[in-house]
Amino acid sequence: MATVGVVGLGAMGSRIARRLADAGQELVVWNRDPARAEPLVAAGALGAATPADVARQVDAVITMVADPRALVDVTEGAEGVVAGLGEDTTLIQMSTVGTHSTSRLAALLADEALLDSPVLGSVAEVESGTLNVFVGGAEEPVERWLPLLSTLGTVLHLGPVGAGTAAKLVANTTLVGVIGILGEALALAEALGLSREAAFEVLGKTALADQAERRRPAVESGEFPPRFALYLARKDADLILEAAAKTGIELRLTKGAREWLADAEDAGLGKADYSAVLARILEGAKALAGGGDSEDGPASPGRPSNPGWQSRGR
Repeated sequence: MATVGVVGLGAMGSRIARRLADAGQELVVWNRDPARAEPLVAAGALGAATPADVARQVDAVITMVADPRALVDVTEGAEGVVAGLGEDTTLIQMSTVGTHSTSRLAALLADEALLDSPVLGSVAEVESGTLNVFVGGAEEPVERWLPLLSTLGTVLHLGPVGAGTAAKLVANTTLVGVIGILGEALALAEALGLSREAAFEVLGKTALADQAERRRPAVESGEFPPRFALYLARKDADLILEAAAKTGIELRLTKGAREWLADAEDAGLGKADYSAVLARILEGAKALAGGGDSEDGPASPGRPSNPGWQSRGR
C-alpha cells in the first residue's frame, strides 16, 4: 500500500481519509483546525504540521477543501503542498473549484504530477464507496492511482488535466438547476391552489419524479439536515457561471437557480442542505399569494391551510 496524504478534513475530506484508512492505506493528514485531525490520528494516521509536511511524507496527496481561495492557501507558498512534493509524488486535487484554479495549479506542476479529480456525491456516497470520481490527467498517473481512486467509487477518466473540473461543473449545473425547477414547480402548484399531496402526485409523473419523492419529507417537515451545504452549492453555481462567461455562452436557467441559492443564503440558510432553497422558494410564493386575483381568477381557494413546511435556521 502507498502512503497517502489528505489535506482538508471537513465533511468530505475526513470521510475520504477514513475510507482509505479502512482500506489499509497509511495516512498522513492535515487540517487548518488541528482538532479535525485528532480522530484520524487516534485511529493510526500521522498528523502533519503543514500541507508541505504532508507532501514530504507520502506518495500521493489528496486535497479536499471548500473553495478556490482555500485551495491556493493549502497548495501554494512555503508551507503549501506544492513546496513539499517529491519527483514521484502525485497531487490528486478533489475539491470543486473553477477552471482558473485548476489551470493555476497545473502551471506549478509537471504534467504527470497532477490529477484533477473532483467527485460527484456527498458524505453517504463516500462512506459507501459509491462516489463518481471525474479524473483529468495523463495516462500514467491515472493508471498508477486507479486502485486508490476506485476505493472511493467509480472512476471516469475524461481527458487531460482540466477535464475533471469541467465534468464536475457540468454535473453540478444539473444539480442546482433541478432543485430550482422543483421548487418553482411546487410554488406554482401552491399558487394555483393544488394541495401539497396533489402537487407531489403530479410531479411523480414527470421527469422530476425521483427528486420530488426524495425531497418530499424535507419539504413537509421543514427540516433540511446538511449533506451538501447550501453555501457550497451557491459557490458552485458561481463557478459554473464564471466558466460559462469565459467561453461566451449564456446559462439563463443556471443564473436563475444561482439567484435562488444566493437569496436563501442571504436569508440565513447557508449551512442547511442546499435543498433548503425549496423552503425559500415556497416562502416567496406564499408571501406573494395574498396579493390578489390573476386574470384567470383567484388562485387561493384550493390551497391547503397548512402547507406543511417552514423555513428553518433563519
